[in-house]
Amino acid sequence: QVQLVESGGGLVQAGDSLRLSCAASGRTFSRYAMGWFRQAPGKAREFVATINRSGGSTYYVDSVKGRFTISRDNAKNTVYLQMNSLKPEDTAVYYCAAGDQYIVIPSAYDYWGQGTQVTVSS
Repeated sequence: QVQLVESGGGLVQAGDSLRLSCAASGRTFSRYAMGWFRQAPGKAREFVATINRSGGSTYYVDSVKGRFTISRDNAKNTVYLQMNSLKPEDTAVYYCAAGDQYIVIPSAYDYWGQGTQVTVSS
């Protein structure tokens, strides 16, 4: 069992940066691939980024490539999402998730956080 708690969301202006954190409970954090997803009002949950167990491999949705960076610190049981050059279309609730597979499909992830709101004004 893994419990995930996101933090770091907020209201920013276009072009600003935010860093989201996701703290995991338990001693098995390093055995899970981690993902960040987001959901805007009226839209389906969307894959944003994923990182494998060691942190050596990452993958992003095209819309955030070059602006967002996912990383993890297995010693701190934490995964991060550094978001730069934010755009109004990045506005959403952001969720972190843990799963056995390094994959973009939400249903493949077993554990989810409660989400943190990111709002980008123009």
